[in-house]
Amino acid sequence: MTGSSYLPGAALYRIEEIRQIEAAANANLPPGNLMRAAGSAAANLAKRLILKQNKKVLILAGPGNNGGDALEVAHLLSTAGVDVSVLLCGNVDEYSFDAQQSLQRAKASKAEFIDIECLAGFDGERWALVIDGLFGIGLTRAITGQMASLIQQVNHLSQTYRLPVLALDMPSGLNADTGQIIGDSGVAVHATHTITFIGNKPGLHTAGGKDFCGQVELADLGISPIFFPPPDAYLSHPHLFSTLVKPRQHDSNKGSYGDVWIIGGATGMAGAPLLAGRSAIHCGAGRVYVGFIGSPPLFDSQHPELMCRDANECTFSTSVVVIGPGLGDTAEAEQLLSRALSDAMSLVIDADALNLIAKKSALQTLVQARCARNAITIMTPHPLEAARLMGVSSKQIQSDRWKSARDLAKKFNACIILKGAGTITANMNEPLCINTTGNPALATAGTGDVLAGICGALLAQHVGQADAARFAVWLHGAAADMLVTQGVGPIGLTASELIPAIRSCMNDFIAESNNGK
Repeated sequence: MTGSSYLPGAALYRIEEIRQIEAAANANLPPGNLMRAAGSAAANLAKRLILKQNKKVLILAGPGNNGGDALEVAHLLSTAGVDVSVLLCGNVDEYSFDAQQSLQRAKASKAEFIDIECLAGFDGERWALVIDGLFGIGLTRAITGQMASLIQQVNHLSQTYRLPVLALDMPSGLNADTGQIIGDSGVAVHATHTITFIGNKPGLHTAGGKDFCGQVELADLGISPIFFPPPDAYLSHPHLFSTLVKPRQHDSNKGSYGDVWIIGGATGMAGAPLLAGRSAIHCGAGRVYVGFIGSPPLFDSQHPELMCRDANECTFSTSVVVIGPGLGDTAEAEQLLSRALSDAMSLVIDADALNLIAKKSALQTLVQARCARNAITIMTPHPLEAARLMGVSSKQIQSDRWKSARDLAKKFNACIILKGAGTITANMNEPLCINTTGNPALATAGTGDVLAGICGALLAQHVGQADAARFAVWLHGAAADMLVTQGVGPIGLTASELIPAIRSCMNDFIAESNNGK
């Protein structure tokens, strides 16, 4: 399968792959073709972003081919009548042939070349747009010194004056593979828009990329699909899930949609499994049991349709099991988890269950062995839980979320949902999926329990392991997005408020998919 087999822009490529695609395309194209195509695409976007008339556009042109792209933009905008100022940052004698050609075109235009001293007292009111063509994907070390000061100045004025900043390919200072700022002491351009070239990059859509890249647009530069390898990752999109859950038949009953057991609820933590149970029932599970390690309540007053039980009553072998929300770390919790790992054919492992597995090698062995008997296993760690599972720091997990998700899936022979900005789903021997929905409203207690419940409900309705994980993450984020557009959050949104919104999103999605929209 080639990258073009995915929806436009969905396939993700790391830096080395982008370089290979670019080299293969350049070998079959006239010199400078790709740089001119990049400049044209960026110039067209820049024109759409220039909202202030009679104001200047400031273009920051760096030392490599990203600088060449920026100079091509300068030439095209100036030719179109835009008042352009260019700040050259770097030794132009080291430019490639293509970048030299773009430099000559820019110098032959009406663009004004300025010194960095001209930006002293830089007034954001003077500018309609700043274009970042400093470093792109080629940077390998932290930006420091004068360039760091320049970037900090641009970031400050962009925020102060709501000045749009367009990054070419990647905001300078951000790693295109990981979405993290390069270097412990580095800085990065805080772009409002990014036009990325050739192929989409994971760093634009996970970790810090979600904050630094703004609105992302892809320009493939007209490169033929034959030069794109099958991607190792892609972005989630509603199209991926359109056939997973069908409209319900009249001739069906609660038994048609499966049983889910939620296991957790140690003393003082009863809310966590109730959130997961409410989520599961709202997402269509036929029957939902909530098994408590602590004393079970007689019923859930908010949702009496949930059946509250002692956790030891769970029928692990015949139900989908979600274990971990409020489970605690007692000997009883460990024993229940061991039973679930041994007996349950469909299992979602969350929260305290993940921490128990991280501590106990015997439990890790049980997780790893599930794959051999074709048992379904979904694990839903946040970065700190993932760090415990891998025996590293959360900083190491976040430093390359793509690799971390892959390593977790390989270690545990399981489907991994690595939560966070740009949640990553990794299933064994399949491309990664980076989620495109969600917002900071989800950064609150209980939303992980809700996600685990969605996974359980989808598994109960016979959605496959990886599809259930990816669709659950997408629905979870889509509901948060819907609520924020309605004015509910992002600050103060609660996990309980999220649950009915997920139900609405799911039903709307099924209706739209059935209508062929």
